Amino acid sequence: MTPPRLPAPTAGRPRVALVHDWLTGMRGGEKVLLSLARLFPGAPIHTLLHLPGKVHPELESHEVRTSFVQRLPEVERYYRHYLPLFPAAIRGFDFTGYDLVVSSSHCVAKGVRVPPGVVHLCYCHTPMRYVWDRYADYFGPGRLPWPARLPMRGVAAWLRRWDVRTAAGVTRFAANSAYVAGRIQRYYGREAEVLPPPVDTDYFTPAAGPAARDYDLVVSALVPYKRIDLVLEAYRGSGRRLAVVGQGPERERLEPGAPAEAEFLGHVDDSRLRELYRGARVVIMPGVEDFGIVPVEAMACGTPAIVYGEGGGLESVLEGQTGLIFREPTPRALRAVVDSLGALSFNTQTLRARAQSFSRAAFEERLRAFVRGALPTIEW
Repeated sequence: MTPPRLPAPTAGRPRVALVHDWLTGMRGGEKVLLSLARLFPGAPIHTLLHLPGKVHPELESHEVRTSFVQRLPEVERYYRHYLPLFPAAIRGFDFTGYDLVVSSSHCVAKGVRVPPGVVHLCYCHTPMRYVWDRYADYFGPGRLPWPARLPMRGVAAWLRRWDVRTAAGVTRFAANSAYVAGRIQRYYGREAEVLPPPVDTDYFTPAAGPAARDYDLVVSALVPYKRIDLVLEAYRGSGRRLAVVGQGPERERLEPGAPAEAEFLGHVDDSRLRELYRGARVVIMPGVEDFGIVPVEAMACGTPAIVYGEGGGLESVLEGQTGLIFREPTPRALRAVVDSLGALSFNTQTLRARAQSFSRAAFEERLRAFVRGALPTIEW
């Protein structure tokens, strides 16, 4: 697919609009949006849905414009069920009078409609997992009642066509990892510049003194593709404590059958999360992640990570220096790597230095350069 021709450069301060899929919590995508909001402090944020109080106060301070999804019944609990309506909702925003639209997209935000001559830069966290290579994780056998599976196949096929078609409206793509850049090339036929997402290395820091290191840690949304069940089975009978941080629809299924070694902590605030990182022996990321901020936050706190050998985790963890890699998606393979930890030691300064290469300051400088590539005369 041929990328759109760049418009003539805009002199001075352009009028900027930001777009994000939904504002329902502070995860990796929202941390990227926070950097965008800091670069463009006057820019309104356009989003399908906003739950006030669920995101960083700096984001709340921006004007937030929502779509008709905001007014749908029980949307706070069931917004994901309205997926077939998201394309129409995101296309309903009007960007007349803007010079630059910057979308932060993992679902439909990149599909906004912009007027001719308006630059649209998309920071793509991933093409829609639900309808591309993670379809079975969300809508496969056991995930939906059988009467819903047949129409969902048709909806997913339509969404894939829409997703490809609307990629033509993006002037330039940025991806959060080389892994995601490959998916953008595969599905959209477009090149993407790799800009690893920001990690708050000023906040996530090592403990002042020695840590107990008497438990292992998982920090994750509890959704199917995160493969938390794989970790639970790997720890069954191990005698090692496992703390699981995070919420999501899978908790109801996972917790009752979890091994005695596992403790589900639910949502924790940033202060508690930092203490958990500092006290853990290792952090485990078992899924195929687009990038994976959690291992980098752990490294910033002086804690190594174990990641699966596919996806963005391979771009942050240096095997043997800042963590380990398991290469088969099985409890047995993960258990073997976990068992090997006892014979290894990791240097806190090496872990910290690796994390700092993904700092917020480094990200924002790369982001400025990316925007200047489309608007060379932009003023900040």
